[in-house]
Amino acid sequence: MWHGYLRDPDGTITRFDAPGAGTAEFQGTFAYNINPAGAIAGQYLDANNVYHGYVSAPDGAITTFDAPDAGTGAFQGTFTATIGGLNAQRAVVGSSLDANNVYHGFVRAADGTITTFDIPGAGTGAFQGTFPGGINPAGTIPGTYTDSSGLNHGFVRARDGTVTTFDIPDAGTGSGQGTFGSNINTPGDVDGMYIDGNGVSHGFLRSKHGDITTFDVPGAGTGNGQGTFPGSNNPRDAITGSYIDASGVYHGFLRTP
Repeated sequence: MWHGYLRDPDGTITRFDAPGAGTAEFQGTFAYNINPAGAIAGQYLDANNVYHGYVSAPDGAITTFDAPDAGTGAFQGTFTATIGGLNAQRAVVGSSLDANNVYHGFVRAADGTITTFDIPGAGTGAFQGTFPGGINPAGTIPGTYTDSSGLNHGFVRARDGTVTTFDIPDAGTGSGQGTFGSNINTPGDVDGMYIDGNGVSHGFLRSKHGDITTFDVPGAGTGNGQGTFPGSNNPRDAITGSYIDASGVYHGFLRTP
């Protein structure tokens, strides 16, 4: 069983479980995000193996929620973004998997209002759709959408709903390849990865103006499934993540601006 926890600056650890979380093996509470005020957002897997979202206030009060179109079958439901999915205004982003196994994006405001969205061009087949990656203080959301051919593309969605899509020029065009938007910082720069035609992953940083810089970590492997996998970027565009070397071993990295 999974449990969430909060570690205070003094080292004190508080364990918690979302109401309704299952108690069997691999079920339970997943804590992913914390904002400057100490609110936490994540998801939990219930006794029927359905996923639900939650927000924990700084005082520990937990509110659970489901996206309107979330499915209720095993391993369907509501999924909170794992990197930067909660901003300072307590807005939460993520995706829902519906009854037909199609993914849709959502943003939940602090007052509990949930807005769902699909990126134009997102596929409607099983396990295709829209995958938000995070949200910054301005309410801008980056992410990935998978089209009807299984190709992935990056997107940036402004708070007013305006969507900009993008592809890294060297990204592959086969199923499972393409561009994956990951995180967004306060200025509006997006980091992520792209998979080329040989199945190798590379990092990128897209500025809020659309300028793109690509990079590979020294020592990253060049075989299928290997390469560079960025995670998050801070307001100065320092980027952390992992890379897989030629032997298939994972390593961490920090890329300075």
